[in-house]
Amino acid sequence: MNLMKRRKQFEENKHIYESVKLTFHGVAGYDVYNASIPFEWNGKRYIYGRIEKREEWARSWVRLFEKSGNDEWTLVPDSMIYQLEDPYVSVVGSTLVLGGTHVRYKQGNVDKFFGYFYRGTDLNDLYYFTTGPDNMKDIRLVEMPGNKIGVFSRPRSEEIRQKYGSESLIGFTVINNLDELSTDLIENAPYIPDLFAKDEWGGCNQAYYLESGKIGVIGHICYKSMNEEGHMIQTYMNMSFVLDPATNEALDVKIIGTRPCYPEGPAKKPVLTDCAFTAGIEMRQDGKVNLYSGIGDTEVGRIVIDYPFEGYGQIVTFA
Repeated sequence: MNLMKRRKQFEENKHIYESVKLTFHGVAGYDVYNASIPFEWNGKRYIYGRIEKREEWARSWVRLFEKSGNDEWTLVPDSMIYQLEDPYVSVVGSTLVLGGTHVRYKQGNVDKFFGYFYRGTDLNDLYYFTTGPDNMKDIRLVEMPGNKIGVFSRPRSEEIRQKYGSESLIGFTVINNLDELSTDLIENAPYIPDLFAKDEWGGCNQAYYLESGKIGVIGHICYKSMNEEGHMIQTYMNMSFVLDPATNEALDVKIIGTRPCYPEGPAKKPVLTDCAFTAGIEMRQDGKVNLYSGIGDTEVGRIVIDYPFEGYGQIVTFA
């Protein structure tokens, strides 16, 4: 079944229990979007957000916000400023890992982009420790038993499209510690087959080790289409799947959210009116999950959905 039919089937049967926008204080005149998932550190709740003026693309920063109310977040004064896009966080042992996309410009034009990684235990003193491959976004980490770390890659290129049909792939490999995270290792991660069809693309946005020994992945899956006016639209949807790390097989691949699931709002450009760029999930006391997503490259939304990894065990929290 093609992706547009799968989307139609999802929207006819979806269960969205709550749909809201997040509010960010302390950044008047700027949009905050494509944020990390919320996380707890030293007893407080935080989120990293991408900050940008509506009319600009070339000046993005990532800053830290602290929870200050229901779906409200306030900029942490004097917090570090990262010249990054689309932040994400992972916790490995007692270490917080912050990643994001750093774009390098040459004479005002995009030259290359890279995944930058910072780590530490003090949110005011994270240090840069490694870089991902050229022009690769959506590199993600997940803590596993035995102090091992799962690493997801996302190569995307015309060469990939010519060879595999899809615009991108997702790879997966395992390392023994953060010091092993390198460009070569990420670039050579074995590909997970059968995730994307012709001209589709996507990536892992957050990963969770499950009681079954498998890994739950929250990601995005995308396609291009033409609207009624004949303009191209890039559709980004929230997806989930379960990875068997022993076989590199993706199980239970499904759409879990689309842009209409979130509150209405502006898009940075017309091409992004159908864009929900996934952040990840967090468990709720009622057994459902909060699913966070950037919407329209201007805001952040939250919806409540059923637990997407049902049948594969709960998410494991490592001490």
